[in-house]
Amino acid sequence: MASVGDVKEAAFKFIDQNRGWLSEFHLEIWNYAEPAFREYRSSKAYVRLLRKEGFEVEEGTGGMPTAFMATWGEGRPLLGTYAEYDAVPGHNQKPVPYRAPRDGLHPYAAGHTDPHSALGVAALFGVLAAKHAMEQYGLKGSLRIFGEPAEKVCGSKPVHAAKGYYDGADAYISYHPGYANYVRGEIQGGAYWSVLFQFECDDPVDWYKLIAVDPTPYRRGWHSGGRVPAALDAVCLMYMMTKMTKEAMLPHTAYWTLNEFIMVGGQCTSDNLPPKISQIQYAYRSPTLTMQERITRVLENNARAAAKAAFCEVYERWITKTRVGLPNLVMSEVTYENLKLVGPPRYGEEAKKFAREIQRNLGYEPMAEPFLEHGLTYGGGEAEKPILSPREMDELIRKAHPAWIRNMGSDDYVDYTWHAPTSRFFTARPVLKPLPDGRPYPWWVHVAMGGNPSTIDPCIITAAKTIAATFIDLLMKPEILRRAWSEFNERTGGGIGGAKWVPPLLPKDFEPPIDLRWPEYISTPRGEEWWIPTPKSRKEFKPL
Repeated sequence: MASVGDVKEAAFKFIDQNRGWLSEFHLEIWNYAEPAFREYRSSKAYVRLLRKEGFEVEEGTGGMPTAFMATWGEGRPLLGTYAEYDAVPGHNQKPVPYRAPRDGLHPYAAGHTDPHSALGVAALFGVLAAKHAMEQYGLKGSLRIFGEPAEKVCGSKPVHAAKGYYDGADAYISYHPGYANYVRGEIQGGAYWSVLFQFECDDPVDWYKLIAVDPTPYRRGWHSGGRVPAALDAVCLMYMMTKMTKEAMLPHTAYWTLNEFIMVGGQCTSDNLPPKISQIQYAYRSPTLTMQERITRVLENNARAAAKAAFCEVYERWITKTRVGLPNLVMSEVTYENLKLVGPPRYGEEAKKFAREIQRNLGYEPMAEPFLEHGLTYGGGEAEKPILSPREMDELIRKAHPAWIRNMGSDDYVDYTWHAPTSRFFTARPVLKPLPDGRPYPWWVHVAMGGNPSTIDPCIITAAKTIAATFIDLLMKPEILRRAWSEFNERTGGGIGGAKWVPPLLPKDFEPPIDLRWPEYISTPRGEEWWIPTPKSRKEFKPL
């Protein structure tokens, strides 16, 4: 029987021999740059490739057209991971060392900031490498990879969890590109909730009746009457009240955030008629579900008050609700050992040349060694070690937060952690050394390096090998899974359904919010356009 080392070596060899293919597929996804719930071409590319590789694929999982579940193999253990592929509106950039939007697209179209393109391709090739090694050595077991759209709004994983897609697995691995190489330990991700309030002013007759001074029926409203405050005013009131009450929602002693996005803003009604519909979405993250509930109560109270003041009806629609992450130190340690085995990303001369061009184009003297060797720590300083252990990462986070913090930040991977033992790890994306005058690099630098193969491929390859190696350990060392499940059962008070187990926060019949007006690319007689109908050039505008 082959050794674990032999099987891992076969997986690593597969990745090394297919680096060109890996890089090309990553660029395909990176160039699609499709935002949340609108990743049509990206998800199709994954599905097409996985079917070609022999996976059984269910498309449109959970009622989400751009989600999927792909499974290969037979028997236990069933090991899973996931791909993300959504991009971020407003971050359109070519993979070049200067500011340049992609050809033919609006400057404020989407781009990969994190980048999720690298996240998804790393998970994909980690699974394919493990599959190849299993076939080569006749190992039994099953591999599963989910297609998870809309991570930027934490949209898909709580839906998959609520509808039972994560049930029955033996272990999961969660990966994300980061600014250093590390594995999460006790401190996992916090909760992320998002809710939309829709204000409607469908029948403002009472308002017209109140203000009419002319008894003539025709002059009691419509174009000649005073305009009811209506839906647009309700959104403005909601926005301002929430800005004011945000100071009193929760103490400023922990990392929590509350942000808003106006989805619909009156929708171009005639200037003297009341806007009939408006929508404002709130997204908030915090370390505990209790804090999330407090924020929700304040938001709902504000929405009712705004609606009443503006003579509107208000409706609430949930976008998502995640739980907080559940640690599993057994899984964290085995992933950490494999990340150490693979080693951190390394940058060649081509990557350094690209980085120097960025520095030169920003007006600085290029550095001989432009990259931070080990990336950044959680606190923003240069990492002292190539790879940080789960314990070291916990210590760094605790230095920046109160002692009671058990969860921080947010990401919907946390929903996996309540259905099987799960590890969460990061590999360093390219990080440039600080500029001499302390000026931060502009946002486009990070996006450009995420699309340049010489700078982003090392991050992807390190992650893919770590995923494959961890899967192989779980396949060939059953005692790891026994210990991981023992820890899972202890932390949940008896396993799934136990006294301390937290069920999905969305109902099983939850309808994903795919019908809302999310940003997207559209096709018109004018060609393909970004959703905001602004000219591609600014010659029609003048600065104010």
